[in-house]
Amino acid sequence: MGVVDLRKEKDAYSKLAAISAKVGALCDQYHPDDMAIESPFYAKNAQVIFKLGRAQGAAIVAAAGRGIPVTEYAPRKAKIAICGNGAASKEQVAMIVEKTLKIDIQPEFFDATDALAIAMCHYYQLSSPLSGVSSSSSWEKFLEANPSRIKK
Repeated sequence: MGVVDLRKEKDAYSKLAAISAKVGALCDQYHPDDMAIESPFYAKNAQVIFKLGRAQGAAIVAAAGRGIPVTEYAPRKAKIAICGNGAASKEQVAMIVEKTLKIDIQPEFFDATDALAIAMCHYYQLSSPLSGVSSSSSWEKFLEANPSRIKK
């Protein structure tokens, strides 16, 4: 878990370039199969969502430009996946992430905790026996697609 410190960047465009470069370097170093990112959400100030969207776009382009598939998750979906409650607080999410991953997270890194929660949500989505099966799908279709799950 790391945090990109952008306080020393002189302007918004330098910050976007730094985000793209850092995410690109991480992709080059670790060669991930996927990238999970938090989808933009509405904040009290409309300027915040524009800035967040640009930052997310810089990260997405860095991964997508390297052929890495990108999946977005709403903050609420990640909170449900991690805590079972879509309205969970940052502190609740951090506590569950800490316990699940057996790491110590300092309160100043709660935003990084959100990123870990998004990654965990993506992992759970990929490893779920129901992934790829829509919620409107019938039990018959599920059982047909998963015969090894039937115990006689």
